[in-house]
Amino acid sequence: MKNSTDQHLKIRLNPWDVVAFLLVMGIVTLLAWGSRQMAVPYTPGEQIPLSLDPVRLPVYALRSVLRMAAALVCSLLFTFSYATLAAKSRRAEAVLIPVLDILQSVPILGFLSVTVTGFIALFPGSLLGVEAASIFAIFTSQAWNMAFSFYQSLRIVPRELQEASILFGLSPWQRFWRLEAPFATPGLIWNTMMSVSGGWFFVVASEAITVGKTAVTLPGIGSYVAQAIQEKNLLAIAWALCTMLVVILIYDQLLFRPLVAWAEKFKFELTESQESAESWVLLLFKRARFLRAGIEGIGQLWGFFSDRLPRLPRVKLQHRPPSRMLEILSAVLWHVCLWGGMAAGVWLLVRFVGRGVDHSEIIRVFGLGLITLARVIILLVLACLIWVPLGVIIGLNPRWSTRVQPLAQFLAAFPANLLFPVAVVLMVRYRLSPEVWTAPLMILGTQWYILFNVISGAAAIPTDLREAARNLGVSGWQLWQRLLLPGIFPTLVTGLITASGGTWNASIVAEVVSWGDTRLTATGLGSYIAQWTEKGDYPHIVLGIAVMSLYVVAFNRYFWRRLYTISQTRFRLD
Repeated sequence: MKNSTDQHLKIRLNPWDVVAFLLVMGIVTLLAWGSRQMAVPYTPGEQIPLSLDPVRLPVYALRSVLRMAAALVCSLLFTFSYATLAAKSRRAEAVLIPVLDILQSVPILGFLSVTVTGFIALFPGSLLGVEAASIFAIFTSQAWNMAFSFYQSLRIVPRELQEASILFGLSPWQRFWRLEAPFATPGLIWNTMMSVSGGWFFVVASEAITVGKTAVTLPGIGSYVAQAIQEKNLLAIAWALCTMLVVILIYDQLLFRPLVAWAEKFKFELTESQESAESWVLLLFKRARFLRAGIEGIGQLWGFFSDRLPRLPRVKLQHRPPSRMLEILSAVLWHVCLWGGMAAGVWLLVRFVGRGVDHSEIIRVFGLGLITLARVIILLVLACLIWVPLGVIIGLNPRWSTRVQPLAQFLAAFPANLLFPVAVVLMVRYRLSPEVWTAPLMILGTQWYILFNVISGAAAIPTDLREAARNLGVSGWQLWQRLLLPGIFPTLVTGLITASGGTWNASIVAEVVSWGDTRLTATGLGSYIAQWTEKGDYPHIVLGIAVMSLYVVAFNRYFWRRLYTISQTRFRLD
């Protein structure tokens, strides 16, 4: 009787339950109301009214956040499935990772030029088709970074933990949710933050869609900024920036800060850190007894069903292994299908481009790609020199990490095109060459991939290793050489790969800058794609995207992949 009374008291409602309930219901109500606005009737060609009145900004902010949230859910589903398959299957990895390289190199304008009309046809008579195209465009700016991070984490799970999961007889499903996903969670959370910020970077292009004769403007902060730039309304731009800052602070407090504090329990270390991240939302849900009991009940139900999923046999099956001839035939069939499919794709690409582009034009486009490649390499080197030391300092100090987190998210989310007017004015006034001074605009939104991954890697360095280095008197450059750089190397490579692809992508909006009627263009592959996208010339668009993808895949294959291999073999926490 006493136990039942204690249990009743344990889950009794308290003031914290009321606050948590009101917070959750308020968020659900806002999401439900905003979702209804995304499915209103719409006829292609119809102009959706957009006002620069600051009073409309909260509604526009909610619409943008809903699109980004929907894209984030799709990105997580893609990450858990795609990256896991690539990490666990050698054959799948040989195809999926190069495809991921290609996908991250395809610019958002390339996706929009292909998908807008298709999504509109998929949802006739409804705004949901255009909304789906915008969500897909934001998805393409989020998913690749998250998938690369999760894939890299799965490849460096410590061997002793893998062996322990085998000894305990965990099924592949249990091993994934009890070992691999928790191990990858800290890095995935930081890269999710970066991906959401990356979505803000391209929110203008995803909400103010213009491809050839198709022009659709969805209500949102991105379209608000696009119209403010077009009308040279600096006050409206300032209001948009303030709104973005408020929105980022809100979802940092309600989502990412609790996740960062919660993920600390998944750090792979023997000694617990004396300093840890804190979150008032996490504390609120811990004190809300009734709500916590409900969450624990859902967790127990999840564990009940997951534990009863079929396990793999613990003993080897007594059957004859496949013959050598069957293995050879299987490998030959696999390579025939793979290379045959690639050859067919290349043939269709060459045939489509060849109908509208001269051969001399193709050579010129490859030359433009070399110019953009030089800009990308120089910018990545400069970004590393700045953000690697700062990222390590922030990552090693949880208190600093908590304070810097919202600021870093805001800076990463800051749309670079808001600085384009300033860049145009300065270049025109001081007669600066666009060939040089548009280059920094390419790295403004993508340098944060490096910072966030370095912070994640530094925070994941086990406390016991740091204390051992301190006790042994290791400091200065020796500390960096022996512990810090090896500790952050796997995540740094991930950040560099995604930053590289993002910089290529950003070249499309950074090599062509405008303010009102003034337009400056730098020579490069990005400006080539942007110019032909405005004209709606699909053979030239496809040629530019194909050349950009080829450069990115080749660079990833012969440079980044080798660094990946080094990070997975020499810098594991084994």
